[in-house]
Amino acid sequence: MQFQGVLTKMKTEFTEPIEYYLVFENDFINMNQLLDKKISISFVKYECLNCHLDKQIYRQGFCKSCFYEIPQAADWIMRPELSKAHLNEEDRDLAYEKSVQIQPHIVYLALSSDVKVGVTRKAQVPTRWIDQGATQAIEVVEVPNRYLAGITEVALKEHLTDKTNWRKMLTNIIADNNLIEEKDRLDDFLPEEVKPYYLENNKKVYDLNYPVLQYPEKVKSLNLEKTPEFTGILKGIKGQYLIFEDNTVFNVRGSEGYVVSIQLA
Repeated sequence: MQFQGVLTKMKTEFTEPIEYYLVFENDFINMNQLLDKKISISFVKYECLNCHLDKQIYRQGFCKSCFYEIPQAADWIMRPELSKAHLNEEDRDLAYEKSVQIQPHIVYLALSSDVKVGVTRKAQVPTRWIDQGATQAIEVVEVPNRYLAGITEVALKEHLTDKTNWRKMLTNIIADNNLIEEKDRLDDFLPEEVKPYYLENNKKVYDLNYPVLQYPEKVKSLNLEKTPEFTGILKGIKGQYLIFEDNTVFNVRGSEGYVVSIQLA
């Protein structure tokens, strides 16, 4: 059986374990059903997720010209503290920026390798944690806009990392910190304007379990530009990575905008 389409990040369902779907324009693949099966992935061409032209992907699934023009790739996406829509100030497209920035946001702690602090829209809970491969997560503050979440993250990352060590995450080397205790010690480090939004009584820790039959001992990353054809036996899915029997890992989200052909044995 063969599928072809442009890669976008896998859709997920928060089930036990998490369910993964690779979605193409006219079809989809339930990836959990492919565990222990042989899969062949072939690079066909590029397709920018914005202009849909066959132009080399620059970042985040976009070609270089789109990346520097469209609001979906502006700096405030990666650096929420740069958000200005709440001030009625435009960066690239004020209507879009308001629609994304002026809505409830969560600042959270997650265990994906070490304890990390992060920001997500409330509507993206728990999808954001799944995409990072977190095994646990807890909400620290809930604020009404992206800017407040951003300045909170900036303050807290002086005391915690804001990065996921993807190699540790994929080899399942996870810190065993108590997230409730970690959250409780952060109150004093919050910016003054954010302290009213601190979720003081929140003790809910989300547990996330992934469909992994075998973790790699040492990961080697598949780059479709360097290796346009790859065949392997799927042994697991974690974060946005496919894990194969030979320790190869493939970052689906990192390959957005690549048109691929997928052959199932």
